[in-house]
Amino acid sequence: MSEEMHEIHEHAETGHHEPAMAPVSITMAVLAVLVAISSLLVHRSTTRAILFQSQASDLWAYYQAKDIRRHSYELFSNLLPLLDPRGAAKTRDLTAQYNLQAQRYKDQQSQISEQARALETRVEHQERRAGRFELSEVLLEVALIICSLTLLTHRRSYWLAGTVLAAIGLGAMLTGVVMHFH
Repeated sequence: MSEEMHEIHEHAETGHHEPAMAPVSITMAVLAVLVAISSLLVHRSTTRAILFQSQASDLWAYYQAKDIRRHSYELFSNLLPLLDPRGAAKTRDLTAQYNLQAQRYKDQQSQISEQARALETRVEHQERRAGRFELSEVLLEVALIICSLTLLTHRRSYWLAGTVLAAIGLGAMLTGVVMHFH
């Protein structure tokens, strides 16, 4: 049995032997579950942020590749008239083709940069969500510790303080969840 589960079992035993402490034991068990949920949400948001950042980085690399090709076609269109001044008609046709290719790459770059920026926005959103979940996790863990002091001291003020802190932590978690839908 894990250490946390062992502690919860011990607190449940305390609640069984001391009925006045039963609400504290139940609160602690609920807090342990909420800490686990918050921890899971932190990890999921962080993983999503990393995934979106990786995708954005890939798009920026693709953007750079398109930029190199565009510059190559622009260079060809600028150098071609200098190489064969006698074939002016053929040179004009090739120059037009190179300019068309350069414009095509420029248009593609615009689309790619929009997609990359959209992904970067998603990264920032996931990082803000992860921050809310991290705050929630810390507050819930501290609330759990404060509630556990009630079992040692038999002072209900610790239980009330822990419950208030837990409510704040739960609020932080819920704001992170709500951020998902906006």
